[in-house]
Amino acid sequence: MDRDHFEPRWPAMLALLAVGGLRLALPEVLAIGPAWLLLVVVGGLLIPTIWAHHAGSYTMNRMLGYAVTSVVTLDMVWSLVLLLRALVSHTLQPVELLRSAAALWIANILVFASWYWRLDAGGPHAREIKGAHTDGAFLFPQMALDAEARVEMGEDHWSPGFIDYLFLAFNTSTAFSPTDCPVLSRWAKGLMMVQSLISFSTVVVLAARAVNIL
Repeated sequence: MDRDHFEPRWPAMLALLAVGGLRLALPEVLAIGPAWLLLVVVGGLLIPTIWAHHAGSYTMNRMLGYAVTSVVTLDMVWSLVLLLRALVSHTLQPVELLRSAAALWIANILVFASWYWRLDAGGPHAREIKGAHTDGAFLFPQMALDAEARVEMGEDHWSPGFIDYLFLAFNTSTAFSPTDCPVLSRWAKGLMMVQSLISFSTVVVLAARAVNIL
């Protein structure tokens, strides 16, 4: 396997740590345990995940990656449920409500970008083995080029990185649909529907507060 085509892992790790950091913006009533708990749990799980990758234990690395991404997903969903309850019961101050909705909206993008990155075409390690990305759950524009055009454009070994999945997740949360990447797999369609629903829920919170202000 050509090391020039290794996919960097640090953007995905940074995204998960950022989700843990966003937890600090939530009031205590929207979180399980102290505000720093998620960040510590994520950091603690990332250490053996990194070790497994460098040790060549790719199965363990994949399982630990699923575990840490599942943790931040469950935490985000639980906080969203509590946020919607707080909206109905008026238990949060307006500033806290707006700050929490914005933090969860951003966390939603990072969490689902992590899932797309980890699951598409078998995950980053499987994509590295293949060398060039020609099949997956999403039809990226580079995949639609013929072989000759890919070579001419220097994209013959192109493979999506975390930023590509982050862009996809951002579009899903803003447009509630894919934009430049058609979705091919059923699991991806299901995840994108869930992401859009979560994004819509946070937007509803922001809109509800805006109506009250008006």
